[in-house]
Amino acid sequence: MNEIFVTVSQGEKRSFPIQSTPFEIFQSLEIDDLHKIIAASVDGKSFDLHRQLDKNCEISPIFMDSAEGHEIILHSTSHILAQAVKRLFPKAQVTIGPAIENGFYYDFSVENPFTPEDLKSIQKEMKKIIKKKYRVERKEMAHDEAITLFEKIGEDYKVEIIRDLEEDTVSLYEQDDFLDLCRGPHLPHTGRVPAFKLMSTGGAYWRGDENNEMLQRIYGTAFPTKDLLNQYLEKIEEAKKRDHRRLGKDLDLFSVTEDVGPGLVHWHPKGARIRSAIEDFWRSEHYKNGYEILYSPHIGKAKLWETSGHLDFYRDGMYAPMEIDGMEYFVKPMNCPFHIQIYQSQMRSYRDLPLRWAELGTVYRYEKAGVLHGLLRVRGFTQDDAHIFCTPEQIEDEIVEVIRFSNFIWKTFGFTKIKAYLSTRPEKAVGEESRWDQATKSLESAIKAEGLPYEIDEGGGAFYGPKIDLKVEDAIGREWQMSTIQFDFNLPERFDLSYVGADGELHRPYMVHRALFGSLERFFGILVEHFAGAFPLWLAPEQVALIPIADRHLEHCYKMNDELKKHGIRSRVDDGGDRMNYKIRVAQKQKIPMMLVVGDREIEENGAAVRLRSGDDMGTMSLDKFLTYFDNQLNEGAQISAKK
Repeated sequence: MNEIFVTVSQGEKRSFPIQSTPFEIFQSLEIDDLHKIIAASVDGKSFDLHRQLDKNCEISPIFMDSAEGHEIILHSTSHILAQAVKRLFPKAQVTIGPAIENGFYYDFSVENPFTPEDLKSIQKEMKKIIKKKYRVERKEMAHDEAITLFEKIGEDYKVEIIRDLEEDTVSLYEQDDFLDLCRGPHLPHTGRVPAFKLMSTGGAYWRGDENNEMLQRIYGTAFPTKDLLNQYLEKIEEAKKRDHRRLGKDLDLFSVTEDVGPGLVHWHPKGARIRSAIEDFWRSEHYKNGYEILYSPHIGKAKLWETSGHLDFYRDGMYAPMEIDGMEYFVKPMNCPFHIQIYQSQMRSYRDLPLRWAELGTVYRYEKAGVLHGLLRVRGFTQDDAHIFCTPEQIEDEIVEVIRFSNFIWKTFGFTKIKAYLSTRPEKAVGEESRWDQATKSLESAIKAEGLPYEIDEGGGAFYGPKIDLKVEDAIGREWQMSTIQFDFNLPERFDLSYVGADGELHRPYMVHRALFGSLERFFGILVEHFAGAFPLWLAPEQVALIPIADRHLEHCYKMNDELKKHGIRSRVDDGGDRMNYKIRVAQKQKIPMMLVVGDREIEENGAAVRLRSGDDMGTMSLDKFLTYFDNQLNEGAQISAKK
């Protein structure tokens, strides 16, 4: 056979000489923006541009500004990083260097940790490699031959990786003096890297095992254009300004101390004020939507966790048991078994269903110290947990309502870009297939009914039921996974749940786990970063600061403050000895939404000069006029922009 048949755009099939490359094919097709093509999709798999084709196939270009193209740029840049490190630090051993979201990293075994000066030198060497435009060549080698090669050049980690591979042959990529084990694909030559930057260094255990050697990791990023790189770097800087750990300290919202233990959060008065407002809203809306509120214990007997399966499947995430009256008890990692106990406290009828039960239940889970991160990853947290028990006939309406409720909650907190991810039945699953089908259909119908954009992860569901994850986009475009709506066909079986149907027979109820915020801690951390600490008026821990111009104006401020508090406003008087302008700056720095400045003129008019944290001057208002203004701002849901 001297030719192959290649299916190109719109199903057109054309013949080409065997051993043609994707690049040669794209050249002959006169594709627009040929210079932006960096790889090919061949029968659905990514393929190097200069790799020869030896069979009939379907082919399409991969452009550098596509998601797949971006990943190839990132991965190729990680190889350039490794090449630069090997040139500057010849004794370094390379391990792995994958592309990650918006970036890449490479781990190295070196004698000493990399310094900021090392990063500058490495980046400079990478630019030289890019400028040289070294051709990137793919090679295939027998498994044992590859082991011998990497043993010879002293790359012990690569040898270990190859030994674990089951393939008879492995692929290698070579660019000038650098050779690496890799599946590919890669850019045609090093000069195709448009824009990159090394970001930071850190430690990482080999293969993520803390019993292994500590390696040195270098993080970097790369983009199809310099403009996109600059936009990303600006976004990173903005994210640093919004870091909830820094703002939590600056605004005196929360803390975590070594004396108590990592991952265990202390809520300070201001943070607790915001949490209280969140919880009050949460409870009020749940009651409005037909939920009842539960409270459950913090510990339970080992038998409970054996029945639920947690001791079999989740033991590593649970803390060591305590002994009480000669029996083992565990601190709860989840609330579900307790809600099931309440369900089982009496016989249930179809007339009782649906039951919608919610709890702000504090749970404790063991997380390794290395993954703890402010409020986003902790060891003790409060889940806004809910469970719905219902009949098969009720399930679709219930799911539609849960999605609607979730959407309402997120929009209330200022998140308007929401996307759903639906995970379906995996190969190994419990529960009747008909129930899975009905559950999955109800989830997808609910997403469509609410008009949310969504993606389906085929086979990505947990073994015990399909689920929806809702992800929200914050003020600077980051996506956060938040609400989860999870069917469970496992626990009703394990606890033998039932209800009496209209036919007088026992039936198994549907059970749905549902968390809107996920946890109050993580949600609060995301909320801090979304608003950059400048909370909307209804959430602000201090809504109004009263600022006297001189000490003689204090009495008037105190009287106004009393009236504001009677009105339910969170206010305080700044009665320190500093000057007025300094007090205003402090209030703005503390992101207090409104300031009432009081001097002689304001006392004469029985009011105050109203200033906003944005710097806007609203003029002088009487107390009654200000209260009306405040209520209007509150009722209209007015928010100081999250970007300020």
